[in-house]
Amino acid sequence: MKSFRAFIPLAISMALFGCNEETKTAENQTEETENSDANEPEPIASSLKVAFMPDIHFHDVYGDFEDGSFDGLPNSKSGDNATIRTMLSQMNSTRLFNENYFALLAALDDVVAKGIKYVALPGDFSDDGQPVHLRGLAKIFKKYEEEHGLVFFAAPGNHDPVRPFNQPGGKSDFLGEGGQNQRIYSLGKNECQGYTEATTTIDNASGLATICTQEIQHLGYESVMSMMGDFGFYPDESYLYYETPYSQNKSVDSYSYTEAKTDATYQNRMYEICYEGTGGDYKQEGYTSCSMVPDSTYLVEPVEGVWLLAIDANVYRPKNNSTGGEDNPDGYDGSSSAGYNLMLTHKQQVIEWIADVVQRAKEQNKVLLSFSHFPMTDFYNGASEDIEDVFGEGNFQLSRMPQNSTSEALAETGLTVHVGGHMHFNDTGVKQYQKEGKTYTLFNIQAPSLAGYVPAYKILSLKPNSQIEVETVIIGDVARFDELFEHYQKEYDYLVSSKSDSLWNKAILNSKSYYELTDWHIRELTRLRFLPSEWPEDMKTMIFNMNGKEMLIMSQIETTLTYCEMSYLLGDSTGCSLTEEQNIQAKIEWDAATVNAQAKAEEAGLTLATFEQWTGTELATDFYRLRNADELAFRDIEEQRLSEYELLSLELSSFKGEIVIDDSTDVNSLNAGELFRSRFGSLFYILDKFASGEASDHFIIDTEYGTLEDLVQSPAREHFAH
Repeated sequence: MKSFRAFIPLAISMALFGCNEETKTAENQTEETENSDANEPEPIASSLKVAFMPDIHFHDVYGDFEDGSFDGLPNSKSGDNATIRTMLSQMNSTRLFNENYFALLAALDDVVAKGIKYVALPGDFSDDGQPVHLRGLAKIFKKYEEEHGLVFFAAPGNHDPVRPFNQPGGKSDFLGEGGQNQRIYSLGKNECQGYTEATTTIDNASGLATICTQEIQHLGYESVMSMMGDFGFYPDESYLYYETPYSQNKSVDSYSYTEAKTDATYQNRMYEICYEGTGGDYKQEGYTSCSMVPDSTYLVEPVEGVWLLAIDANVYRPKNNSTGGEDNPDGYDGSSSAGYNLMLTHKQQVIEWIADVVQRAKEQNKVLLSFSHFPMTDFYNGASEDIEDVFGEGNFQLSRMPQNSTSEALAETGLTVHVGGHMHFNDTGVKQYQKEGKTYTLFNIQAPSLAGYVPAYKILSLKPNSQIEVETVIIGDVARFDELFEHYQKEYDYLVSSKSDSLWNKAILNSKSYYELTDWHIRELTRLRFLPSEWPEDMKTMIFNMNGKEMLIMSQIETTLTYCEMSYLLGDSTGCSLTEEQNIQAKIEWDAATVNAQAKAEEAGLTLATFEQWTGTELATDFYRLRNADELAFRDIEEQRLSEYELLSLELSSFKGEIVIDDSTDVNSLNAGELFRSRFGSLFYILDKFASGEASDHFIIDTEYGTLEDLVQSPAREHFAH
């Protein structure tokens, strides 16, 4: 079994916007600091702060359908009508749809209180680019602009334009009268075929009538950019500089706002994309299914000396043999799993432009911060292969992982700092890359979502001497977070009365804070979706039927029993039965392993009895907590349990065997002890990786020397720092 990866601070030399051919050392740094003029004024940008809020997934819970097709549910607290999704849909999704409305307001209030002026939105600011929600979001941003002077800069995510062009949309799980599901779709969806009036409703034999309305169609780029145009997608007179990859004029010295507006029009930001790769000047012989699509990437200088690079990393690859275009919006694959792997092949012009921007920023002494929706580096701390081995190909969103060669190519552009979203993870990735005697270092800061666990945003503060301070701000106390609970109570009552087998935990409605609600979200998401869909059957059986004490005993057992026979002993009566002789032998083996487990616990200053206090399902929940929140999850896992996880991990790491399981393997016939140690040894190794990566809470990046300094030094991390 592999050991834990220790956190080793980087000591790689590089300049703020690229790399140095000559490596600088800490001695050089000290000498330069001592020789600097103490009276030299700091650059204008040296104290600037930017807040980064990806994956808001804004849903206007009090949004009005302008066509009058849906009134919503009267809310006794607000006096307004609520347009919301069901709690069941929230607990089965990686994001909350409703309460994040209030979390956004709390986060923006926090930004105002901290005196921050600039807010960057790395994608998925909306939930499927629906008109009713985009209107509500723009209204909120405008309010904070006018009342508090905030300035917003948005980059699109895969949920903002779901496809490049307008497309029918809708959901079956809005919350309707009496706690029932309310189906709402736009014209053109199967449920609304043949209807041309937006206010038409269709009678149904069972349940509520289906509502057809254009208020929830999926808008494409042109409409999204128009509705959000004041938030970075188009130039503003207040900006000192603005360009796109397609601008004719890319000179700061001769910058003209009028020219920038012309260059940035929607029509002037179209490029050709083909099934096989980038079209236009990059088009190769044999490329097929080519069409023109928009790209909203831009560079802006909001304050002197600072460039914000908003990268549109959506890649909507044309389907094979598709004509594409506005008349065929379904002729493109989604962007969710494309990311930078396809950016390199299908948006080559943007990658080359990024490298040019980096070089010009360096020459003109501009501080460059980049952001986009997709991650640029590994977000699993090197555990991807192990995750695939345990959970199988395609699970755990592994398709979203940037390939190593992709991260190297991005580092080679010279970018040093990038803030990403998409994963709803709190994480810091660092890619070191050497080429032709030069060393490149790319810091990828994964900002969490306000719509899930842990609800937070990032602040990047520019410091003197090429340093950037990164702080994670948790939004736990949110006013009005429980304002919609009265509607969920009716939903719950309806589910019970209809004897539904899909029931969420009613204790959610006892949440005392938004933070507690998001913790319920990760718990229910683990129970209702992750465990059933992502975990192998043998692991699920063990997880559902074992507690921590039994796991520690299993880590010590030497048994002749098969997995099927051990499952029977653990309470799964659907499998094998045991003979009397096997029962006697199993008890002898179990008792011997129990003695060993007790000794191991006592050596570690623990007792075997305390391991019994947590279940396998709770372990799985902590696993996902650590995956999503990294070190922020330590606040929700007891210190003693971390010590118990550490002991289990160490004991399981001593297993040297290897069990290869494929579609032809009869798992039931495998040795129970070896299967457990192999499966759970890998599980704890992955958990260790989640918990022991680079600092992700509060830290300082030195972009010139390529170093990262942890400002928290959490004692809990020591459990995983072997």
